[in-house]
Amino acid sequence: MSMLLTFFRLCLLLLVTLSPVLVHAADDDESQQSGDAPVRVNAAIELPKMQKVLDKIKQQVSGETNDGKLNALNDMALELSGDADTLMQGIIPQRAQLQAQLEVLGPAPKAGSGVKETAEVTSKRKSLENQKGKIDDQIKQAEAIKSGAINLSTQIVKLRRDALKTQLALNAGSIFGPRFWAPLFNTHSEDSDKVSDFVQELKETAILSWQPGWRMGTVLWILLAALVATLGRRYLEEFLAWVGIHLLPEGRLRRSFLAAATATTTLLAVVLAFNFLDLAFTRHDEVVDDVRDFADKLVGLSVFCGLIAGLGRAFLSTRRPSWRLPNISNEVATALKPFPPLTAALVFVFQTVESLNSSANTSVGTTIFANGLTALLIGATALSISFRTNRVRRRMLLEGQQPEAKSTLVGLIQMAITLCGVAIMVTLVIGYVTLARFLSYELIWMGIVFGSFYIVSQLVADGCESLFSTHNPSGKSIQRSLNIDERHLAQVAALLAGLGKTVLVLIAAMALLNGTFGSSTPIELVQKAIEFWGGKGLESLNIVPAHVLNALIMLVVGIYVLRSVKRWLDQDFLPKTTMDVGMRVSLITLFSNLGYVLVFLLALSIMGLQWNKLAWIVSALSVGIGFGLQEIVKNFISGLILLTERPVKVGDLVSISGIEGDIRRINVRATEIQLGDKSTVIVPNSQLISQNVRNATMGNAQGVATITLTFPLDIDPVQVRDLLLEVYNENERILDTPEPSVSFKDLTPAGIVLAVTGNVASPRQVSGAKSDLLFDILTRLRKEGVVLSKPQTMIVEQRNGQQVVVQDDKIS
Repeated sequence: MSMLLTFFRLCLLLLVTLSPVLVHAADDDESQQSGDAPVRVNAAIELPKMQKVLDKIKQQVSGETNDGKLNALNDMALELSGDADTLMQGIIPQRAQLQAQLEVLGPAPKAGSGVKETAEVTSKRKSLENQKGKIDDQIKQAEAIKSGAINLSTQIVKLRRDALKTQLALNAGSIFGPRFWAPLFNTHSEDSDKVSDFVQELKETAILSWQPGWRMGTVLWILLAALVATLGRRYLEEFLAWVGIHLLPEGRLRRSFLAAATATTTLLAVVLAFNFLDLAFTRHDEVVDDVRDFADKLVGLSVFCGLIAGLGRAFLSTRRPSWRLPNISNEVATALKPFPPLTAALVFVFQTVESLNSSANTSVGTTIFANGLTALLIGATALSISFRTNRVRRRMLLEGQQPEAKSTLVGLIQMAITLCGVAIMVTLVIGYVTLARFLSYELIWMGIVFGSFYIVSQLVADGCESLFSTHNPSGKSIQRSLNIDERHLAQVAALLAGLGKTVLVLIAAMALLNGTFGSSTPIELVQKAIEFWGGKGLESLNIVPAHVLNALIMLVVGIYVLRSVKRWLDQDFLPKTTMDVGMRVSLITLFSNLGYVLVFLLALSIMGLQWNKLAWIVSALSVGIGFGLQEIVKNFISGLILLTERPVKVGDLVSISGIEGDIRRINVRATEIQLGDKSTVIVPNSQLISQNVRNATMGNAQGVATITLTFPLDIDPVQVRDLLLEVYNENERILDTPEPSVSFKDLTPAGIVLAVTGNVASPRQVSGAKSDLLFDILTRLRKEGVVLSKPQTMIVEQRNGQQVVVQDDKIS
């Protein structure tokens, strides 16, 4: 019986095996009759080839940045995915055939069942199982290649979408061309299906939050978000305004505190409202990760939108015009009131669209279309702000009202907004959508950074001034506790305000250099600041246009900070110290010189200049210093010596090479000396170091007024001495100590030479004192009948052949 069963199985197996052969033979006959040759694909050969193609595409994608080549690689990945699917569909029937053959043979008999089968059946079953295992492996490999190609295509699309933010030179087509508007009319695109699928996930998330047991919590979170965004913001702002009016001292601190409170309350209200909405819809455990990531992006976006709206309300302050920080008229502030919330709404809507495109993995064309609309509306808003401001000011002039006086900085800001809006529109027209989006978001980012810096810096300066002012209880308490002078408190306030502004300027600079809208969080900015100031910019010489732009920005910011600190030292801090004017000027000059060097070095480091590659520059400089730059370097070093050693300082009266005057300024290369006629002589610093210099005022030296007079031989010397001393003693400029003195200088045929000497308080008084003394001496001498010796003249004439000498009007 078992032999019969085995024979029956072999017959069925032979029939199943031969049936596809007969079918293929019939198909071959039909193909030959129709003239078409059958196409057979060997999976064992094709699958390794496909895997090599996939690996090659991955390798090329990893180092490629060109959008056109990425697009071609994406097409290759999609084509590879289709080929793998086709190959897999061709292998599946073979697997079904082998499975049918194995079912005919049946399972192997169990041990002890008494059923035996021939060795041929066992061998055939093993062979079929091996073939089926190989085909299963080939199907898995084909599925892996297909899945890998699809994932690679998704990654390429994401890379292209992310690269749009940095590929500013990519021309995607003008907004007036059909290429830009193609995503709206392309019905064969898969973007609509992707967006629909993601929207369906959002709907399912909403349904989950509305299930029984979750519904009440969802309603409470939504109501709480609405209350925080409306009543919570309003009452918190009113409370902070009450605190500013009743608890803070009178002065500018109230205005800056209210502006900061307005911006902060708006930001908190918006961020808390979005967090509550996030909890309302995504707190369910079954919410998919894509929806959670999308909600997290919206919560992060709410921070920027809250800042835009809050800073705008703080700057305009339409509810309390008298507390407005910037000098803006009420008419202009009222006209600009709708723009901050409008800008925040536009940013939120289009950033949400970008997040939706990223989450749904839409095509690059759809992303470019969304970016173009974003740039278009933001650019139009920027132009509208400038045009409306100018229109309101013109209307005020026509009505006889005087608009507010704009400062140069305000004019530059308005001009920058207008030019940026025009640039956005022009780039959209000529097709550079990516550049237009970059300009739009950079405009918003710079507005956020500068607005935050302005309000916080005002708050820091006003807070320091109010805290240490002796007119306020806090300053009086500090003065009583530390028992210090009011002048020292003013110095501390100025120093802390300067340090605070410096820190804020550095933070703002790092935000502008390393961040952009929606790309950096405060923690990332701090990390980038630490890395930057740690000197990592000096590790390699990699000069690119972006680095050059950053270096220029750093140079401008550094010079502005340096000048601000220099002005603060000159006007606020150093005048409150006990230093003299010369010492203050020397310190400011030394600080300025070192500061410019540091700013220049920082700019070079940001640009990516590597110092170990500057050997050729150092060699060139050494040769130049040996020839043309020798005098410049010598004067520069001499200037540093003058500022540190201070043999002469600003305000000293010096004499050098026959030039006498007051030192007005010690520069890097030369020193300015002002003469008595107010003209200025420029003296190289090296001469003040290498030559003999008379410093008449060094060490608080006194001036000496000495007058030398010649009297006839027949005078009474004692009488004349007493007369001269009397004149000196009566002059108010002559000091009592040391007393004036008269010395007998010489006795000549021309007469008696007497010198009278007296000291004055300063060498600068010598000239005026000598003039007054000479007037008094000549008057007293004439009154007493004492004459000065006349110079003798001798004339030799020839008379009657004889020489005649005429001397003192007498013939001898």
